[in-house]
Formats: sequence, C-alpha cells, structure tokens
Amino acid sequence: MSKLKILTIDGPSASGKGSLSRNIAKHLGFKILDSGLLYRTYAYFSQSGSNIEEISNRIKNEISFSFNENDVSILHKDKDITSLLRSETTAKIASELSALPKTREDLLTIQRDFYNQEGLVADGRDMGTVVFPKAALKIFLTASPEVRAKRRHLELQKRGQEVNMLDLIADIELRDMKDRTRTLSPLIPAEDSVVIDSSNMSIDEVLSFTKKLTKKEFNK
Repeated sequence: MSKLKILTIDGPSASGKGSLSRNIAKHLGFKILDSGLLYRTYAYFSQSGSNIEEISNRIKNEISFSFNENDVSILHKDKDITSLLRSETTAKIASELSALPKTREDLLTIQRDFYNQEGLVADGRDMGTVVFPKAALKIFLTASPEVRAKRRHLELQKRGQEVNMLDLIADIELRDMKDRTRTLSPLIPAEDSVVIDSSNMSIDEVLSFTKKLTKKEFNK
C-alpha cells in the first residue's frame, strides 16, 4: 500500500495538537489542515441559520484558510472569524454536530481536498483512522485531563475569556468520554500511530521528538 506524504496528528481536546501541527508544518514546509476549525466553521454556519444541506457548499464557496508561522486563520468573505470559532460555545456545538453522520460525510471530501503532493499536516480526531488512513506518519498526542485543562485555561485567558478551572476539567472529561464512545469515528489511536503522552513534556520537547520521527519518514 503506497503511503501519502501526510503527517496526521490526532488526540483529545487541548492536548497540544494545534501548536505541534503549526510548528511541524512550518518545519516541513507542508500545508496544514486544522480539522477542528473546520468543524467549528460548520457550527458557525449552523448558528447563523443555514440548514445542513447548505453548509458544506457555503464552506466550499465562502471560506478561505490562511496559515502563518503563528496560527491558522479562517476568513468568511474576507472577514476574519477565527476568534468566533475558537469560543467555547462554538466548540460545544461543533462537538455535538461532529457526532452526526451527515456532518462527517459533508466534511470528509473537503478535508481530503487539502492534500497535495507537496505534503500535509492534518490535525484532528480521526485523521489517521478515517480521513487519511494511508498517511505516511501518524501521531496520537494526549495528556491528562488536568494538564489539558490548564493549557486551555491559559489559552482562553490570552483571548480575554474567563472560565472556571473545575468546569473546564469536567467539560474535557465529558468530551473525552463522548469522543471515545461514539459509534462514528471514535477517538482512538490508529494501529500504526506513535502515541505521545505530553503530560510531562514541554512544547519544545514534543516538537523535538516529532522532528526525529519526520526526519526518518520524510527526511526533513
């Protein structure tokens, strides 16, 4: 089975997938797919009154993605909606919608269209198991709920949002349970993935370890 020039990074919420994806994509010179933001875009359109049949067409025709060394941005008709998509309210709606077969079916083709021969880093929940099963390298990045809650808390504080830490931990544990036990695309490591527990690792340590993996697989 021929492998695709793709690195998938799956894992639970706030495990550090986004930071690792951005840094390793920059290092490799690969395109990036933040599937979480894609699902949040789906939620954004559902909140704005679009019916489920219209949403995928609106994403294809009205949305553009921008990647710089610091972040992935999403533009809706030239308006930056990234901060709206990163709110906890949109995240919860996206989590609910992601469990629906129609949502996953609509976004599957859109996600696969991100790949080109130049290489892709795909960040999500089922990138290595469902979306890109032929990816050359697969990583499953995880950490304890407490560590992930602290990371999410800091992230939200930087955006001027205040959230109770105990509520964050409870929300993360509930989301984990739903993601792991859902029938459609459950959150599980691909059989051929490298599992990294970042609970006691810094961002730089995780990146350094990942670079060793990409050096072996992509010679970069």
